[in-house]
Amino acid sequence: MASEVVEEEKERLVIMGSYGGMVRQLRAPKGEEDEDEEEEEDSCGATAAEEEIMLLWGIQQPTLSKPNAFVAQSSLQLKLDSCGQSLSIFQSPSSLSTPGVTGAVMWDSGVVLGKFLEHAVDSELLLLQGKKVVELGSGCGLVGCIAALLGSQAVLTDLPDRLRLLKKNIDANLRHGDVRGSAKVMELQWGDDPDLELIEPPPDFVLGSDVIYSEGAVLDLLSTLRQLCGSETTVFLAGELRNECAMEDFIIGRLEQSQWHPDFCSSRVVLYVLVKK
Repeated sequence: MASEVVEEEKERLVIMGSYGGMVRQLRAPKGEEDEDEEEEEDSCGATAAEEEIMLLWGIQQPTLSKPNAFVAQSSLQLKLDSCGQSLSIFQSPSSLSTPGVTGAVMWDSGVVLGKFLEHAVDSELLLLQGKKVVELGSGCGLVGCIAALLGSQAVLTDLPDRLRLLKKNIDANLRHGDVRGSAKVMELQWGDDPDLELIEPPPDFVLGSDVIYSEGAVLDLLSTLRQLCGSETTVFLAGELRNECAMEDFIIGRLEQSQWHPDFCSSRVVLYVLVKK
């Protein structure tokens, strides 16, 4: 954007979905919506607008970004206090040497999102007790574990080779008597038809942090979001912003840092709320 003035003209404060705080809604420039509607499908069946849909924080790998402030990826464990408990999240630093594998360690965006959920519930702006929550690209599972501690029925999803680490972290942190909710692990390949358990009934919330690492995953993720989300589903996504793009099927809002957990704010992370149009 050329200036803050231009940006302000494209945004307004609204309440979105099941989040009770005011969210800065992102809007396409005047006339852009009409232009998008006129775009024809390319040979792969996707419009140019769709190819940009989930480029909310760009394509660059997190490993090429600034150092993380809240996690140490060389460590085998991440220690974090949340919901009155001390969590121990196991990591696999050696997996970072495998091309395309980034979910075996924690990133700042996951910590920021998890602590935001805790802060929003404590501030009575969000109710997770008894709600169905699906986390996409769960990786080490911190966000899903926090969602379960906040009372939700959380389903942590990822690719088959990531599930072992997910289960290990659930067992390490949620197998005691004072967990208000529950957590389970399920395989989910973006672009494929989700298991009926994930979509019937539709989740109340869908969560994701740093879920886009390659351009090829964009359309598959969009397809999965379309299938998962119902009219009452609220989506929270966290990641590193480089490009703000309008989404064809969702309304997007950006959460100001004043609404995050005060001890877990980062200028390299953004939080979004999405609801289906």
